[in-house]
Amino acid sequence: MKLSTEQFNALEHELDSLKQQVQQQLGDADARYIRRVLLVQRLSALSGRVLMVLGFITPWLWLLGVLLLALAKILDNMEIGHNVLHGQYDWMNDPVLHSKRFEWDIACDAGSWQRTHNFEHHTYTNIIGKDRDFGYGLLRLSNDFRWRLRNLWQGGTYLVLSMLFQWGVSYHELAAQRVFAGKKKADRHSQVSDRELKKAFFGKGARQLLKDYLFFPLIAGPMWLWVLTGNLLANLIRNLWTSTVIFCGHFTKEVHVFTATECEGESRGQWYYRQMLGSSNFTGPSWLHILTGHLSCQIEHHLFPDIPARHYPAMSQQVQAIAEKYGISYNTGSFLRQYSTVFWRIMRYSLPGGKTALKLTS
Repeated sequence: MKLSTEQFNALEHELDSLKQQVQQQLGDADARYIRRVLLVQRLSALSGRVLMVLGFITPWLWLLGVLLLALAKILDNMEIGHNVLHGQYDWMNDPVLHSKRFEWDIACDAGSWQRTHNFEHHTYTNIIGKDRDFGYGLLRLSNDFRWRLRNLWQGGTYLVLSMLFQWGVSYHELAAQRVFAGKKKADRHSQVSDRELKKAFFGKGARQLLKDYLFFPLIAGPMWLWVLTGNLLANLIRNLWTSTVIFCGHFTKEVHVFTATECEGESRGQWYYRQMLGSSNFTGPSWLHILTGHLSCQIEHHLFPDIPARHYPAMSQQVQAIAEKYGISYNTGSFLRQYSTVFWRIMRYSLPGGKTALKLTS
């Protein structure tokens, strides 16, 4: 269903009002929440690393240590890092939980991620040719991209990307094709030099490798191999989990893509409309929302990226009601159902054909 100009304006007013209502509620409860999550993350990381060393007593301690370290890395990446770097807690002026000072425990440099993800993806969500996150330059997920022979095995490409996701994100958010291969658009001017970008890319990656695969194994003494393996497994679990969550929010079967021409000069209401059609949610208990960084409510995150994510589940009920009011599709379902449609999309577009971009206006 296409909306009229009056309906787009009304949609803008309703969603702006919802955002304002939540902003007015922010305060001590939000600060206590994110600090508790940070405390749990730090205790999990410390306990996990200690238990892996104690694995000589019983392998079960080592396994528990691996799972706790994986939990710490997931919390750091999702509920803390992703949300803090969106500026959701800048109003606290916390020395750690501020978007300009926080650095997360993944290979991607936080500053590089913010410069590209926060602007490119959240401004041009699912616009073909402008949102590089749609397929990450590796996967064909719409008929708007020319089919190539390599797309036949993109199911395997997706698996490899998921296993190495932190490195894929690092390379992607660096805009590496621009930096290393010089593939820059004539009208694009970077705020940071290629030299600085390369320094951040290699510096952060090297620190992560040294921390997980040299420093902690060395101080573990005779348990060095167990710790090395445990760190590898914890990173793998985090990579697979974050990749799955992000793909479920962006690449389900019903997610729409858009043309750049159709989005020129769009109003705020039209931008909201595009975010709603270009995102998908999945349902689950509170602990699942926390482990996803509340990106289980990807629709709400795309609508309100700077609102503390813990509010998204409650906001989703209101957003869904607004969507129904205007006849806008609200894409949600169980985690397994949504992930199955992600797999469908990857495999469908590994072959020629498929649907092309949606037109936003009649």
